[in-house]
Amino acid sequence: MSMQDARPEPIEKARKANALLNAMSVDIEDWFQVGAFETVIDRADWDGLEHRVERNSNAVLDLFEEVGIKATFFTLGWVAERYPKLMQRIVEAGHEVASHGYDHARVFTMTAEQFRDDLKHSRKILEDTCGRAVTGYRAPSFSIDERTPWAHEILAEQGYLYSSSVAPIRHDHYGWAGSPRFAWKPVAGSDLIELPVTTVKVGNRVLASGGGGFFRLLPYVLYDRAIRKMHKDDGRGAIFYFHPWEIDPQQPRVGNAPLKSKLRHYTNLGIMRSKLVRVGRDFRWGRVDELASLEAELAQ
Repeated sequence: MSMQDARPEPIEKARKANALLNAMSVDIEDWFQVGAFETVIDRADWDGLEHRVERNSNAVLDLFEEVGIKATFFTLGWVAERYPKLMQRIVEAGHEVASHGYDHARVFTMTAEQFRDDLKHSRKILEDTCGRAVTGYRAPSFSIDERTPWAHEILAEQGYLYSSSVAPIRHDHYGWAGSPRFAWKPVAGSDLIELPVTTVKVGNRVLASGGGGFFRLLPYVLYDRAIRKMHKDDGRGAIFYFHPWEIDPQQPRVGNAPLKSKLRHYTNLGIMRSKLVRVGRDFRWGRVDELASLEAELAQ
């Protein structure tokens, strides 16, 4: 399959419709690859565990077809090399494949050279399996922060057009509270833009409202109000994310994980799909590269 630039066209349609375009994204990783379990599940054991990522990702693709959503799939190279047919189905359905690194190592655990090698290795796997140019990146666990001043420079050097790797909040698991809340250009003289995951400002506080565990754990009405408030107050599109394992109540349980991690990971798995269908119908969604093209005009 020849390499293609799969740049989308619906941007002008969104403008003409006078509607804010939001970006739907999926971080493709299996249940045992999440940051919450990294201290209790060894990477060397991954191939011996039950793999559910292909099944769950196909279920997500079916959901998107049902609701009529085109999205971006930030995919681990580890997953792509084992499930190339999944990568092909994603692009054939009109979605974007972007990089999530190779094996979910957080950026701040790597040196600059290790990060560069991780980008090259994972990108080659993704492009070879999906047959499309990969121009977007999301750091595992939003792990680009003040500890990695070199990360954006390397992304720009490697030709990435956008990153969605920063959570501009304070959190015990991740966060860069000093980051801008909306698209910004982290490297002078480069076209690379950073698209932070969505937050809402309530008084002097900045709260996460970009999906994931927050969306799954909290009542739907809170998310709905947060996004509509952000639309009204800031006039910008939202970036939503979730993981395929979040719609899989039958996944194995990790008994020796910390209690907080288990509560975050397993709560409300059974209702996540219905909430996703609802949010898919309540807002206008596109791919992250679509929103990146729009936001490039506004980036600081």
